[in-house]
Amino acid sequence: MENNRHFVIDFDSTFTQVEALDVLGEISLEGHPEKEQRLQKLVDLTNQGMGGQLAFRDSLSQRLELLDANRKHLQPLIENLRQKVSVSFVRNEDFFKEYRDRIYIVSNGFKEFIVPIVQELGVKPENVFANTFEFDENGDVTGFDHDNVLSSNNGKVEQLKRLDLKGDVYVIGDGYTDYEIKAAGLANKFYAFTENVSRENILENADHITPSLDEFLYVNKMNKAISYPKNRIKVLLLENVHADAVDIMKKEGYNVSTISGALDEEELSEKIKDVSILGIRSKTQLTAKVLENANRLIAVGAFCIGTNQIDLEACLNKGVAVFNAPFSNTRSVVELAIGEIILLMRNLPDRIAEMHQGQWNKSAKGSYEIRGKKLGIVGYGNIGSQLSVVAEAIGFDVYYYDLVEKLALGNATKCSSLEELFKIVDVVTLHVDGRKENTNMIGDKQLSWLKEGSFFLNLARGQVVDVDALKKYIESGRIAGAGVDVFPKEPKTNQEEFQSVLRGLPNLILTPHIGGSTEEAQENIGNFVPGKIINYINTGGTTNSVNFPNLQLPTLENAHRLIHIHHNKPGIIAHINRILAANDINIVGQYLKTNETIGYVITDIDKEYDDHVIEELKAIQGTIKFRVLY
Repeated sequence: MENNRHFVIDFDSTFTQVEALDVLGEISLEGHPEKEQRLQKLVDLTNQGMGGQLAFRDSLSQRLELLDANRKHLQPLIENLRQKVSVSFVRNEDFFKEYRDRIYIVSNGFKEFIVPIVQELGVKPENVFANTFEFDENGDVTGFDHDNVLSSNNGKVEQLKRLDLKGDVYVIGDGYTDYEIKAAGLANKFYAFTENVSRENILENADHITPSLDEFLYVNKMNKAISYPKNRIKVLLLENVHADAVDIMKKEGYNVSTISGALDEEELSEKIKDVSILGIRSKTQLTAKVLENANRLIAVGAFCIGTNQIDLEACLNKGVAVFNAPFSNTRSVVELAIGEIILLMRNLPDRIAEMHQGQWNKSAKGSYEIRGKKLGIVGYGNIGSQLSVVAEAIGFDVYYYDLVEKLALGNATKCSSLEELFKIVDVVTLHVDGRKENTNMIGDKQLSWLKEGSFFLNLARGQVVDVDALKKYIESGRIAGAGVDVFPKEPKTNQEEFQSVLRGLPNLILTPHIGGSTEEAQENIGNFVPGKIINYINTGGTTNSVNFPNLQLPTLENAHRLIHIHHNKPGIIAHINRILAANDINIVGQYLKTNETIGYVITDIDKEYDDHVIEELKAIQGTIKFRVLY
């Protein structure tokens, strides 16, 4: 059976990421006054020919007329195409070597540039079937060999008839001419290859859509370079995460879907069923109930600093690693805090509103410089500590309070209690996380400690402050001004109305949870979080995970990596090693780290082993999740 399988592969936009004649046009038309118009016409003609809207020979003739190509342009074209071989083809070079006798490149392109490219992956030159250029005495391309069946309509069909392949024939391509081979009954299956381009009318006729060569090899149970096709890894990104995150995930080959707003528990429970990677910001709640439906979930990315919206313990028990961006938006929050403090101490929110109403209220009353004032920071983590440095630099005397012992930066003074800090300072700003213990940590009692005419900021978490108590102290004047960026209940989308008892209060800045919402911060987060998730998916490395034991792993070379996530109980690693020893499997490297809930074992082994070994490892009592990487 294995010796009776033949693989017919297209060249343009399949073997390579591009249409070669389009690239040739970029080279041959350099400096031509009509370059852009001709290149666009080339693309249009290519799409019409590949989509079946234009007879192929007509498409080919018209494209060559536009090119003004010469033999001297071919070598630069070949050099360019060498850099544009489809990524999954390069990754699976072993496939081309193993099946070189039964791999055929059948293309309506030209041998002059196809053969030098495909033979580098092991394809036999005699197995390349394509057109050939015709040149004049000056080397100018004047046309093509009209006797070659591949220059005519239904050329690929005629070529397959002449090949008369005995056995199963699989066609991999992106165009209508590839589908015609199957339609003519000359192939068992047509695989629409979409790694580089996707043509809707071709997808409708395909037996299988293959976003990469990995997918083709996977469905046909053939040797492949990676353990699992990346296009089968479904990613769901919510809440308008930065476009860079979407691009990075797509370039990695994942199947990415996006939703602009947050989802409630019921909606997310339905959406998450076939998702492998979930990306959220602060509004979406990933609860234990949602995770009950997340049987394919591998990793979660919190595109923000906080993770209180995620049930981290439930994720651990499901073997789901969670990653966040602990540093990426700290500067943005710090700058907003400084800006709001200055605005509030000058009473600018009210002055600005009055001006818009036509009132000219020039007065120094209630306006203060920040120099020499006392700033109290509650929570001296990544944001609080950076705020401490910036605030001191512009003239504040800085005080801070944190439950954890933290090194004071600059001249900052540590307070022994929240009460001590509140009674000393002129301005209080909160930068704590959203753990349950922090719910309503600032209420009537704590606000009563403030000095008369103090200023108050909450850029941390909405549930940290009792907003009714805050309203009371703003109305009484004890709090002369406040800035609030986070709320106990926030709209899920920008279309919902924001409702709060704080609306309409004097000298109060209300912002829609935008402390970290700057272009720079969101771009940083959009690059940082996907990088950590991709590293975990590809290598098993858990550096910067907020719930998994942190392991930084070496690069995997000439081995298979077994990832075993289990409940933290004695004897698991010994059980793993007994199974490997009983099957005479050599361990190349092994790494173990645990926390209170789970154990995380990474074992690199030689490539040769029976499949039943994997089943034995999965069956170890206490196993939560098991993956094989290569």
